[in-house]
Amino acid sequence: KIDRRSGKKMEDNPKMVKSGDAAIINLVPSKPMCVEAFSEYPPLGRFAVRDMKQTVAVGVIKEVDKSVEAGKATKAAQKAQK
Repeated sequence: KIDRRSGKKMEDNPKMVKSGDAAIINLVPSKPMCVEAFSEYPPLGRFAVRDMKQTVAVGVIKEVDKSVEAGKATKAAQKAQK
C-alpha cells in the first residue's frame, strides 16, 4: 500500500486493498494482453479490472515484463519477438 498523495510506502504485502486505497501491484494476466508502460505509450498504459460487469480497479502501468512462455504465444507473436 502507498499513500495516495505523497506516494510513500505505508504497508508491505497487505492482504487486501479497499476502495479508495492506492497500491503498487504485480499483475500476471492469464491470457496475452497488448499493453505498454504509461511513460512509453500513454494510450496503452492504463488498465481497468472488471468483475461481474463492475469496475473493481483502475491503474497506470509502470513497467512491462515482455517474457513469453513456451506454447502460450501465437506464431505471429513469436515471429514479432525475433
